[in-house]
Amino acid sequence: MQAFIIRRMLALLPTILFTSIIVFASIRMIPGDVIDLMLAQNDISSDNDRAVIEASLGLDKPIYTQYFVWVGDILQGDLGSSLWQNTPVTELLALTIPITFELGFLALVVALSVAIPIGIYSAMRQDTAGDYIARSFSLLMLAIPSFWLGTLVMVFPSVWWRWSPPLQYTPFLEDPLANLGHMLVPAILLGLSMSAVTMRMTRTMMLEVLRQDYIRTARAKGLSENIVVFRHALRNCLIPVVTLIGLQAPLLIGGAVILEQIFVVPGMGLMLLEAVFQRDYPIVTGVFLVVGLVILLINLLVDLTYGFLDPKVRQ
Repeated sequence: MQAFIIRRMLALLPTILFTSIIVFASIRMIPGDVIDLMLAQNDISSDNDRAVIEASLGLDKPIYTQYFVWVGDILQGDLGSSLWQNTPVTELLALTIPITFELGFLALVVALSVAIPIGIYSAMRQDTAGDYIARSFSLLMLAIPSFWLGTLVMVFPSVWWRWSPPLQYTPFLEDPLANLGHMLVPAILLGLSMSAVTMRMTRTMMLEVLRQDYIRTARAKGLSENIVVFRHALRNCLIPVVTLIGLQAPLLIGGAVILEQIFVVPGMGLMLLEAVFQRDYPIVTGVFLVVGLVILLINLLVDLTYGFLDPKVRQ
């Protein structure tokens, strides 16, 4: 198991390198320039003023030089400072990362709480009314974008019942109930959207496992159906499901970006959108780098979980 973990961690190094290059270059390919925005905001058009601002922000150097300077600062634990606020990016991320992670964690809990039990039930009741309802529900959640559902939840309840989800964020430690009241609706919408594919995968794999010879042997011994399913079939069924959950991590974070905008959740997504509009390069690159590292760590955790569920993988 130790060698398996070391191999997976070493495989992350080239991925992190390529991720940093893509993150750094992609934001600079967006049309528009932060210097133009600053000059327009201050009603300045002088070339001398532009050169002074570029030099003060370090944007007058070639892009490859800027990249190596950025990487050197990262190795020292410095992600730079906002071009507009002059606030260290690490401070901004320290305020927003816990909020986005809370939303993602709640959405993951909702997704697994819905997908796995319904997927198992659908497989055990194949071709019954309950199975058809579960499959139709998964197709519906797969077809409807979470941000569209979020817009409906914001608009129609306020029109019909004069009610709308709370939009005032409260830190969890300050008031847990108020915090959950604000985060629950976007977490449910994001979790339901994520649960669709997981539910169908759980059903498909459970049906495949239930047809195996060792399952028939367990039934022939007189074991109850619950023991057969939950003790013998479930563990093998979850191996591809866990892999799928890891592959959905980018969708989970990407969906959180949009829902944070709709429900005014002050997380990384809301900060990222504002930074993109302002071409605030340090914030955008810092957010993308952190998100990339989180996704890589999630996939590493999935690999380790896969090795735990299947001993052959650890060899």
